[in-house]
Amino acid sequence: MTGVLAAACVGLALAAAPAAAVQPDEILKDPALEKRARAISADLRCMVCQNQSIDDSDAPLAKDLRVLVRERLVAGDSNAAVKDFLVARYGQFVLLNPRFEWETALLWVTPFAVLGIGAGVLVLGALRRRVVPAGEPVGGELTEAERAKLAEILRDKS
Repeated sequence: MTGVLAAACVGLALAAAPAAAVQPDEILKDPALEKRARAISADLRCMVCQNQSIDDSDAPLAKDLRVLVRERLVAGDSNAAVKDFLVARYGQFVLLNPRFEWETALLWVTPFAVLGIGAGVLVLGALRRRVVPAGEPVGGELTEAERAKLAEILRDKS
């Protein structure tokens, strides 16, 4: 019973995994090259979908890019050479994880800058918070001297 349940769970987990859009006619006969092609495709952005890798996209342009990646690998290019070729053709945007360069520095530095500014605001807010010594009135409370002065003013008016 538990074996059947475990098999069913594994089957459901595999069925829920995202299916790659790679077509059978695109798959290379050499398993090592195909593995490299999949690794490269997983790091390249579909220029149509923009939030998917070309390995996951059904868009015609993604298919063209997958075929191009495989052609370059068959021609003997290294993984880095294939990515460099595509970056030269489409720009850094084709990479799901852009390289750290001058053109992408703002993209990489901005999250840390925002965190730093937020931390600075919190620290300044904590430093500006006034610490009230013991015995001193808080908020709208009056001191004894102020109460006496107020009572004197009120007596003079009446």
